[in-house]
Amino acid sequence: MVSAVRKIVLLSYHGSRILSEGCFRRLQVLDIFCVRHQFLDFRPFSDSAQPQRLCWEGSSHDVLLRKLEVSLKDHVIDEAWVTFNDFKTLYGFPKTNLVSRLLTLLSYSSDRQWLQKACNLVSQILKEKSALLSNEILTKLSLSFARGHMPFPASTMLRAMLERENVPTVTLLRLIILHMVKTETGTCLASNFLIQICECFLHKTTNRNNCVKVIKPDTLTFNLVLDACVRFKSCLKGQELVEWMSRTGTIADAHSILSIAQLYELNNLKDEIKKFKDHIDQVSAPFVCHYQQFYEVLLNMYFKFDDLDAAAELVLDMNRLRGYVPNEKPKNYLQKPSIVSIGSQNLRAGLKIQILPESLQKDIIIKVEHKKELIDFKNGKLLLSNRALAKFISGYKRQGRISELTKVLLSMQNDFQTIGGSSLCSDVIDACVHLDWPETAHDILDDMEAARSSCGLTTYMILLTAYYSRQMPNEAEALLRQIRKTGLLTTCSSEMVAPTGLLEKADKSLLSKSDLADFIVQETREEKATHPRVYELNSSIYYFGKAKMMGDAMKIYKRMQAMKIQPTVQTFAYLVYGYSSLESYRDITFLWGDIKRHMKTTNFLVSRDLYESLLLNFLRGGYFERVMEVAGHMKERKMCTDKGMYKSEFLKLHKNLYKVLKASEARNEVQKKRVEFVQTFRKWVGID
Repeated sequence: MVSAVRKIVLLSYHGSRILSEGCFRRLQVLDIFCVRHQFLDFRPFSDSAQPQRLCWEGSSHDVLLRKLEVSLKDHVIDEAWVTFNDFKTLYGFPKTNLVSRLLTLLSYSSDRQWLQKACNLVSQILKEKSALLSNEILTKLSLSFARGHMPFPASTMLRAMLERENVPTVTLLRLIILHMVKTETGTCLASNFLIQICECFLHKTTNRNNCVKVIKPDTLTFNLVLDACVRFKSCLKGQELVEWMSRTGTIADAHSILSIAQLYELNNLKDEIKKFKDHIDQVSAPFVCHYQQFYEVLLNMYFKFDDLDAAAELVLDMNRLRGYVPNEKPKNYLQKPSIVSIGSQNLRAGLKIQILPESLQKDIIIKVEHKKELIDFKNGKLLLSNRALAKFISGYKRQGRISELTKVLLSMQNDFQTIGGSSLCSDVIDACVHLDWPETAHDILDDMEAARSSCGLTTYMILLTAYYSRQMPNEAEALLRQIRKTGLLTTCSSEMVAPTGLLEKADKSLLSKSDLADFIVQETREEKATHPRVYELNSSIYYFGKAKMMGDAMKIYKRMQAMKIQPTVQTFAYLVYGYSSLESYRDITFLWGDIKRHMKTTNFLVSRDLYESLLLNFLRGGYFERVMEVAGHMKERKMCTDKGMYKSEFLKLHKNLYKVLKASEARNEVQKKRVEFVQTFRKWVGID
């Protein structure tokens, strides 16, 4: 009854093209229908209308279809949308080509509201009549949603295609991902979708009878996501993608290697970065930015681990670029890729990744942005910044190894002449004086003389002035004797070293401001948030986890507890990954308990990557109470939750779990709670 009235209202709305000349009988029937059903005041048409002037041009079905086609042809989006909904209300969805044309029109709109309407419509179609949606239209929508900064709908379209065992071409997939990874949420969703593609691809290659049409992700696709993981500090997810790159046999180029090194830097895996050094050393001039950035990553790792000797050796090695020709073309690489192990030094065991450092794609769309915090490139040479020098100076002084510092400075001397002509050692001595470290400055002078390398008179004068200004006459006299012994002090200049004369000139020239001193002050003030020892212990846990030797990994973890060393996100992540590889999900529940205790007693913050890893492992193990508990933590912290991936994982592992059984029908209280949590999860991810 109501639908009949609704039909008449719609016909009236579109009446200019529906009513024309007499069909009074049909109107009489309609009036009788309304009267019988007590719609006494309902008069859709005037009684004064001439019967012979009214008739139907055709059925309302045909009229609405015609109007929809016209509005779509003329790109009148408002009218097309209204007409489509009216038709759907009366007759259901129209034929496939009209649905596709409407969705295409909506997808081309720059108005986010129309894109959202397209998203809602597609969701409805996927539930009710998914055959209406072709892969072509899903691809268009995915690209439009990605461009419109709507990563969730974009990933929904991609997963809908993946469920049909068909995904966009490599070029289109790259374009969609390029837009998705512009945001942190989009990076999260793109990372997970890339992993799902890899899983499908491996399933296809291992099952010869399978006809799945799933592409193999290429190097550039991985590079886009890896670069985004670095940008948004999604280091654990990025490291997981590196392993999928290995499993699918995707070859890493210079961009890949740099992103991998940066991810390992975020995860403090120094030894993993070092494996790439010999390979990145082979790159030619067009790849100098990659080389430069890689060396900065590795140098920073050495500083983080307080491995100053390795840092010094790296600095001396990096200036092999001196002879590079700026316009040199990349070599034509026809050789086989090199192999680098992941998580193990033994190439026979564990994962291996193939690398060709100079095999960059022609359509490079990722720029290497070098911050120049530690290393700069000038006149064909890599040079240390003042920040890097400050790290060397403060590190060696903290370790009480000034003699080693002097040796390092002398070895770098030729490569670090300043614009004013002073030497590197002179600048360091000057900085030490400004920091009120005259003893350190004098030690460096002594070591330089022992190595038969002396500074200019100005450097001696700066230190001598500092001694006099601090009322240290004995040290000043000893230094004065040193100056005379070097032969730098003549009879004419003897008057210059008188205490009164030096102090008068101190504020004007000798004790000028030192930029290097400022960096040293900043470096010494910045207390290390994490003790270097924890990085070494985490690395051990990582390697034991990869080797599935969780007994040894837990010994390291317990040693950290005994030493009262605060664990990091990586500590728990590597333990979770290790137990996950053994499918020991129950042990992960114990780790979750430890994580929660640390969150309550310390300022320990869990990353989104670790939360997701925990959630997926609890899902695989069937611990649905823990799943919803972790999901609650993520919601409280407003973190991205990729329900589409969780839904796929559930349907893959627990599709029929408690699908029919109700909580009231459970055998005991334990089963009742389990049923309730499973039902809560199904509702949360949108499973009917």
